Amino acid sequence: MIPDTQAETAAFLTRRCGAAPVETHISAVFVGADTAWKMKKAVALGFLDFTRIEDRERFCRRELVLNQPHAPGLYRDVVPITRGPDGGLREGGEGPPVEWVLRMAPIAPGDFLDRVAPDAALLDAVADAVAAMHAAAGRATVDTPAVMAAILDGNVPSALRAGMPAARIEAWAAATRTELARIAPALAARGAQGFVRRCHGDLHLGNLCLWQGRPTLFDALEFDEALARIDVGYDLAFLLMDLDLRHGRAAANRVLNRYVARTGDAGIVVGLPFWLSMRAMIRAHVEAARGRDWHALLAAAEAHLRPAPARLVAIGGLQGTGKSSLARALAPTLGRCPGALVLRTDEARKRRFGLAPEQRLPGEAYEESVSRAVHAEVFAMAAAALAGGQAVELDAVFLDPAQRAAAEAVARTARLAFDGIWLEAPLDVLRARIAGRRGDASDATEAVLLRAAAVDPGPITWHRVAADDHAVTHARATLGMDPGSMC
Repeated sequence: MIPDTQAETAAFLTRRCGAAPVETHISAVFVGADTAWKMKKAVALGFLDFTRIEDRERFCRRELVLNQPHAPGLYRDVVPITRGPDGGLREGGEGPPVEWVLRMAPIAPGDFLDRVAPDAALLDAVADAVAAMHAAAGRATVDTPAVMAAILDGNVPSALRAGMPAARIEAWAAATRTELARIAPALAARGAQGFVRRCHGDLHLGNLCLWQGRPTLFDALEFDEALARIDVGYDLAFLLMDLDLRHGRAAANRVLNRYVARTGDAGIVVGLPFWLSMRAMIRAHVEAARGRDWHALLAAAEAHLRPAPARLVAIGGLQGTGKSSLARALAPTLGRCPGALVLRTDEARKRRFGLAPEQRLPGEAYEESVSRAVHAEVFAMAAAALAGGQAVELDAVFLDPAQRAAAEAVARTARLAFDGIWLEAPLDVLRARIAGRRGDASDATEAVLLRAAAVDPGPITWHRVAADDHAVTHARATLGMDPGSMC
């Protein structure tokens, strides 16, 4: 509800756009044919205070500065609403401001990503956009465990005030504090390594849209730097939690894996149970306070803290056997939410040369020294993710017995279960698959396949699985997985 002190401005903007505003608890957006005006409500809610017009102007300008780089053309400028000589309100003008508004381009309702059913290409593009934002974000120096503890403690009274069940909230808080104490050293280390940055801060699907054909982040948190100077993993976790609830675990898993493929940040998984649970609880008590259904969110907050065993699965075989397709199909059902981290040598090689997975590399990128370095990097990432409690899948050709042994050693060092899957198919089938590839991280050609097929891989001790239409079913049975299970 718009405060009485802003009713005249709201009426003026409603006439300008010809429709009632879209409201949240802190803002009202008046959407016209070619312009949208965003007004911050003159409210004080404990975590923010917009009651003074000077502060509303300041935060409008801050929002503009934060969002323009990632949403060019969507954010335009900040303008005053003033009173003209006739006593009526107008945009701009020389008189003292009655209000300040942020001018934006309008977004079609169907272009907000909380209203879009995302396909694989869109999920990859979303992850790329988030990775780019985090790469450009300024680093921050904060005591991450202390910041997380303060946010945790603030959630308990908020949830209780919203009428959520006290016993479940208190049990959740106790479990969350235990998890925070367990991961605090790792969170502090990530801060020292530069993973705490000035992030978006409110990265749910409703704050992403399709703009000029691309997924675009907007409405970054502008009113509290402490809530925005966080680990990039806590930022990403809001998006993963939202995807998991709205579109299923496979969608969240794809975004996590694409993000790690672009950034190389396998250590991000160490905080995921805590971060996902925190994001679900925050959304739960916000929805409860608005009188909306919060039950699924509270259940998710509780479920994210339940342990699930980590394990390492390696998938090998010649080019075209479908290693990556099998890995993607298995990943959402392995380990804890949002499923296994898939570490693909093809993607690691592209990252090493600063390219997106779909871009092709020159021949020298496949020299033996580079391949050794790529495998070493992937094995190190696997060790970090397993140490952080996440299941991992390794996706590589693994023709060299020494590389297969190295993969097994990663699991043995972590004292975790290991399963190797070796995919097989007739050579003519593989040739046809490679000829039909489009937009894949693999640069393998038919010539590469034929050279690999001529190599003796030595004794194959991994589980042999036919690379056919039943490969996923057979692989799941080989791994002892319930066909209908989900992490």
